[in-house]
Formats: sequence, structure tokens, C-alpha cells
Amino acid sequence: MPEPITPETVKKLREMTGAGIMDCKRALVESGGDMDAAVAVLRASGQVSAAKKADRDARDGVIGSYIHAGSRLGALIEINCETDFVARNEDFQRLVRNLATHVVGMNPQYVTIESVPAEIVEARRAEFRADPKVAGKPAEIQDKILDGQLQKWYQDVVLYEQPFRDTDQNVGQLITDAIARIGENIRVRRFTRYALGEEL
Repeated sequence: MPEPITPETVKKLREMTGAGIMDCKRALVESGGDMDAAVAVLRASGQVSAAKKADRDARDGVIGSYIHAGSRLGALIEINCETDFVARNEDFQRLVRNLATHVVGMNPQYVTIESVPAEIVEARRAEFRADPKVAGKPAEIQDKILDGQLQKWYQDVVLYEQPFRDTDQNVGQLITDAIARIGENIRVRRFTRYALGEEL
């Protein structure tokens, strides 16, 4: 539902997205005052902004941690950015805390789709292909089904593909938004999740 474009609506959009005031105003004008559409405009421009920064070197950052209540689950995560200044930034620190908590709760196995070993992907694909519900379909239908099943599996095991909490974003989109907001390339380099007594 469109809202009149006022300083209050600009402020509301800024609080929702963390984008700059002028960017929020531009997005509201472009979307005719529709708050959801304005969020989509900001997200799209953030994707473009983040894509431009993706090749920049990110060698600074922090190692963050989260220990769940009861001290039976925990995680260490390394998140890189370009400068020490951003590594100390509250927005960046909040992202690190959120992602360490996410790793404990969602137990991803890999950082990105590209980091999943090819032999693991092929084994999973073969497993899906062997399913009788898939095997009886024509080849082009099988490929579409396999792609869909692989994508669903990635959402279970790949950090960047996992849904983030109860938002409509996955972790990769959350990081892209942070890149657009903070202005530096940001990437998760690695993480380790610990569960008390596992592998003993």
C-alpha cells in the first residue's frame, strides 16, 4: 500500500534497510511510495553495488564466536572485510554475531555452492537420479527435477543459500545488503561448529 513520501516514511525505510537517507528517498519516489517496492529497489541497487565490490581484496576482518546457552553448542566464524576500520564497525560486528549464531542453529556444512566438492555434488545428484520417482521421467524432466532437488539440498547445507531466520532473505543476500550498506567487500571465509561430545 503506497504511503505519502514524508520524512517519517523515509526514516521508516532507513530503519528497515539501513540504506542512506537519499537512497531511501529515491527508492520511495521510484516506487510511488510503496514501502515493499522501495525495499526491492534498494535491494536491487545493493546487488549492483555489491557486485562491483566483489573482486576487491578482503583480508581484514574478525573471528567471531557464539556459545549457545548451556555451553553445549558453539561456533567460530571468520568474516573478512577490506579494512580494520570496518572490522570494528558496529554494523559489521552485528553481522558477525548474527552469522555465528546462525551457524550454531542451522549447522551448514559449506560456505558457498562453489566450495562444495564436485564429488559430493555428483554423489548427491546420483542419489537423486536413482529415486524411482525421478528415474521414470524423460531426460529433460529429470534434469529439471535434479536441479530443483540440488537447490533444495544447497539450502540445507550451504551457508550462503540458507534462509536467514524468519526473513525473506538467505544469508548470501544478507551479506550483499551489508556490502551495499557498509561499502566494502565482505565474505565469510570459514567457520567451525562444535557440539559437545560429537565424534568421540
